[in-house]
Amino acid sequence: MFLFKLTLNAIKSDTVSQYEQDFYGWTQWQVQAIAQRKVSELDWQNLQEELEALGRQEEYRELVSRLTALIGHLLKWEYQPERRSRSWFLIIREQRRAIKRHSFAA
Repeated sequence: MFLFKLTLNAIKSDTVSQYEQDFYGWTQWQVQAIAQRKVSELDWQNLQEELEALGRQEEYRELVSRLTALIGHLLKWEYQPERRSRSWFLIIREQRRAIKRHSFAA
């Protein structure tokens, strides 16, 4: 039992240092451990942090995309009044609603 704990601690220690020193190598190690279903070799703490960061990054990208679309259509609406259309109005409304939903979800 003592040897097993030492081995697990060594794996965790190696994993953390690999995560800090060679991120790409760490990702490949994690992929291999998942593929081989070696749950004990997974670096759970850093995996959790990376997955959470990925989720935040995706939310950020969506917000930036929606803000870009909204600002672009608001500028068109303001500076090209002769070309205003129902589709512009609907896009502006949808982007505003989506941004509002996003701000409450965050």
